[in-house]
Amino acid sequence: MKTEKVSFHDLFYTFLFGCVFGWIIEGIWTLIKKGVLINHTALVIGPFNVVYGVGAVILTIILYRLKNKGNFEIFCVSFATGSILEYIMSYLMEVMFGFVAWNYKRKPFNINGRICLTYSIFWGILGILWIKVLYPQIKKIIDKLNKNNSVKLMKYMLIFLLCDCLLTFAAIDRGKKYEQNIPPSNKFEEVLDKYFGVEYLNNMFNERWNKK
Repeated sequence: MKTEKVSFHDLFYTFLFGCVFGWIIEGIWTLIKKGVLINHTALVIGPFNVVYGVGAVILTIILYRLKNKGNFEIFCVSFATGSILEYIMSYLMEVMFGFVAWNYKRKPFNINGRICLTYSIFWGILGILWIKVLYPQIKKIIDKLNKNNSVKLMKYMLIFLLCDCLLTFAAIDRGKKYEQNIPPSNKFEEVLDKYFGVEYLNNMFNERWNKK
């Protein structure tokens, strides 16, 4: 029996949806909880929370072949997948960016503060909702797109996101130097200080920048 797969085209637009939707939801949640509007992006330009985008893609790839299975099986797979993904993302952000993006050490049944039972259960429930309800609706929207235009847009967006990633790494590197009182050495670093400086990064990374 041939295993069903999702095309790269569909995964890319699923990634974009996850990035933007996650950015909106987390922004609303923080506004309600703290009364502060925080720019929960992972890239310095655009409403792209890459963690949610990657999560959407991974859940789709792993769960798509299980979409007709029972909820318990989907829950278990999503529980494990989400937990592993969250642990890896937390570790990579700490190693690459030098700060802790989230910390669950105060929550019961946590592993190194990176994952905990509460959010692992959330991942399990989310997996059911994602593959049974949300993704089918997203797929319907993707299928209505003009294929030629959507493929062209995908190529342009891939280039843009690559540049955005490089700019983000440059801004973070410059931000660390700024906090070490190292002055900008060229015009590009001056631009980074002006538009994507420490204050911008602090807001963008949910106030974790100063806790690295």
